[in-house]
Amino acid sequence: MKKLILLLIVGSIVVHGEAAISETETKTNAPASAETNVIPDDIAIQHAMTEFKSLSRVERKAKTSEVKKMLATYKAQKASGNSDVSTNQVLLAILAILLPPLAVGLHEGQLNGKFWLSVLLTLLFWLPGVVYALIVVLS
Repeated sequence: MKKLILLLIVGSIVVHGEAAISETETKTNAPASAETNVIPDDIAIQHAMTEFKSLSRVERKAKTSEVKKMLATYKAQKASGNSDVSTNQVLLAILAILLPPLAVGLHEGQLNGKFWLSVLLTLLFWLPGVVYALIVVLS
């Protein structure tokens, strides 16, 4: 698990570093867009690893120490109890079993089509509403 996290962090650092280099090379004056959380695919990870391996020894040590610092901050945040996302997922899953429309409404944050479909499925038979709510909440 540690190796996987380390690999993903190194890959994201190398990919973001390449993006910053390409932006400075093109010297566009376009406003910077907000970063999105994108899960890198296998090709991007392989490319990042080949780029990492092509770095000099000093650069590799610098990148590795940067990754270790990021991993230490991640562990500190996890140990301090800032794991609201996983706790919320578990609570919504339990609520999806007990009251499916309420769980879907809380997950979506508004009364939209998913909420009304959950209400309809729960009124028809309780089990389809539970299955649909679990699919929506855990997706």
